[in-house]
Amino acid sequence: MTRWTCPDCGREFGRTRQGHECAPALSLEEYFSTGPERERPIFEAVHAHLSSLGDVHVEPVSVGIFFKVHTTFAQLRPMTKWVALSFFSPQRIDHSRISRKPAEHSGRWHHVVNVADADEVDDLVRDWLTDAYALEVG
Repeated sequence: MTRWTCPDCGREFGRTRQGHECAPALSLEEYFSTGPERERPIFEAVHAHLSSLGDVHVEPVSVGIFFKVHTTFAQLRPMTKWVALSFFSPQRIDHSRISRKPAEHSGRWHHVVNVADADEVDDLVRDWLTDAYALEVG
């Protein structure tokens, strides 16, 4: 997939001149050098699954890690006791693992799962991520 690279911050986007907060992306090593140790194994579990589905661009920024194909379809954001994994789904998911009220945006549902350990990226979460990837690639 062709992506547009912002000439100011060097980040990649699905649309030319896409609006964004112009802040440079970090390398994975820069990103993980400052966070809690639990973050990297959770990232590795999510990244391994998403990469098995196809082309995924990983973009570490100061607030978390974005997973993109055309647009950001999943994110990891560090919290005090867990990592918030957010993703879009074609339908609302009502499950005890969903930590925030799902929100509908343009026919897609935004969900958040709190992940404290890489083992929590289990079959159920991987299925949700598969649906998020499929929604993104069309």
